[in-house]
Amino acid sequence: MPRLNKTAVLSLLVAASSVFLLFQLYYYRQYVSKPGPHILGRPGHLTASDVQWQTVKKFLNLAQRFNLPLFLVDPASLVLLSQDALLQKDSMVREPHCTFLCTGQPITSFALLAHLWKYDAGLGSAAEEKGFEMLEVRGKDPRLASMDDLSGNEIPHHFLFRLHGYIIQVMVLYERSGNYLWHGALRLKPNMDRSFAPFNKMEYGRRAGAYDRPELVLMVLDGLDVRVPRNISGFLRERNHARFLECHYHNARNFLQLFPDDPSPAATDFRLKAKSLLHLAAATLNGLGVPFWLSSGTCLGWYRQCGIIPYSKDVDLGVFIGDYRPDIILAFQKAGLPLKHKFGKVEDSLELSFQGQDVKLDIFFFYQDRDVVWNGGTQAKSGKKFKYVFPPFTLCWTELVELKVRVPCETLDYVTANYGPTWNVPVQTWDWKTSPNNVQENGMWPPGEWDDVIQVY
Repeated sequence: MPRLNKTAVLSLLVAASSVFLLFQLYYYRQYVSKPGPHILGRPGHLTASDVQWQTVKKFLNLAQRFNLPLFLVDPASLVLLSQDALLQKDSMVREPHCTFLCTGQPITSFALLAHLWKYDAGLGSAAEEKGFEMLEVRGKDPRLASMDDLSGNEIPHHFLFRLHGYIIQVMVLYERSGNYLWHGALRLKPNMDRSFAPFNKMEYGRRAGAYDRPELVLMVLDGLDVRVPRNISGFLRERNHARFLECHYHNARNFLQLFPDDPSPAATDFRLKAKSLLHLAAATLNGLGVPFWLSSGTCLGWYRQCGIIPYSKDVDLGVFIGDYRPDIILAFQKAGLPLKHKFGKVEDSLELSFQGQDVKLDIFFFYQDRDVVWNGGTQAKSGKKFKYVFPPFTLCWTELVELKVRVPCETLDYVTANYGPTWNVPVQTWDWKTSPNNVQENGMWPPGEWDDVIQVY
C-alpha cells in the first residue's frame, strides 16, 4: 500500500479514537461525575428517585432564577438529615446518591421567607417553561385585619408545583408583630382543581402555623445547594406543636359594640402595665423552657374581645405541673417580680403569685386526673382547698398584645368550663371561691402543713 494511504488510515484511526474519548469524557462529566444521583439507573430507564431528584433540581434552578429565599422543611428529608447527615463528613453528603431529597413521598416541602421576597407575577409562566404546572393558593392577610377593618387583603399562602407526578409545596412564612413567622392554612377556592395534588398527604397547610425564626445553614444535599434549619430536631419538635389560632375579630367587634371598652386613663394604664407584665413573664418562662398558656381572665379577654379585660386587675397563666421547675421563683425574682404568695405544693394545688407594677401575675399549675384537668386554689385565712375542673385540652399558638403565646386549642370548651354559658356577658364582681362555673370544694389543708402550703409575703 502506498505510504500516503497508510498515513491517511492512521490519521483516520487517531481522529476516530479522539472523538470516542471525547464522547466518553462528555458522558462521564454529564452523567456520572455530576453531584447527585446517577441519572440512568440502567440503560434507558429512569428510576423514581431519578425523577424526583430531577424535579427538585429543576425547581431549585427556578427558585434561584427568581431569588426565592427558600429553606427545606420537608419532615421526611429533615428526619433523614438529622439522623444521618450531621453525623457524617461533608464528603459523605456529596456522594452521588439521592439520599435525603428522594424520600419516596409524592410531595417535597419548602418554606419561603416572605420578608426577603418580592412577588413576581412571571413566576408562573417561567415554571410552565420548565414543564411545571403551578397552583397559587391565596388567603386573607391577618396582619391587616383588625376590629376596624375586617376585609383583609389576600396574599399568597402556598405555591404548588407539579411535574412528573411529583409536587413541590412552598408554604409562605410571613413576619408577625410578635416577632415570629406565620403561615396560613391551605384552603382551595371553589374553582380550583382538587385533583391537582394529594392534599391529604401534605405535611403543611391543614391549619395555620407559627414558628420562631430559625437559623439557617447552606448545605449540599444530594448534589444540590439547599438551606436547612441549623437546629433540625428543634424545628421538627416545633412543627409538631405549630398550630395557630387567629383572634376572632368579627366576634370581638360585635361584643364591643354591645359592651364598649373602657377608655378611661386608669383602664388604659392597666392595659399597658398588663402588656408589659405579660411580655416579661413570657421572656422569663421561655428562658427556663417552661411552656405556658393564657388562662382564666386573660384567656377570656383574648377569646372574647381580642385584648385584655381592663377590670380583671391581674394576668393569669397556666402551666402543666410536669413542666414545673424549682428555679421558677428565683427566675421571676431576678426579673424584678417578687413573690407575693405561694399556695399548695408540687404534688397538689400549686399556685404562685408575683407582684408586678400595680398588676399581679398568677401562675396556676394544672394536674391530670383521669379524664379531666384541674388547677387548685387555697384560701389563706381558713386553709380551705378548691379545685377548678376543665375538660382535657391541647395547646395552640396565638398572638396577644404583640406577643406569640399559647392558648387552649379547644378555647370555647375551656372558657365555658370556667365561666359558664354566659361567658360572653361581662361580670365585674367576681369571687374566685364561688363565681367560677367549674369550682369545687376540695377539703382542707392539715394545720401542720400550713407553714409550707400557705406562704404570703
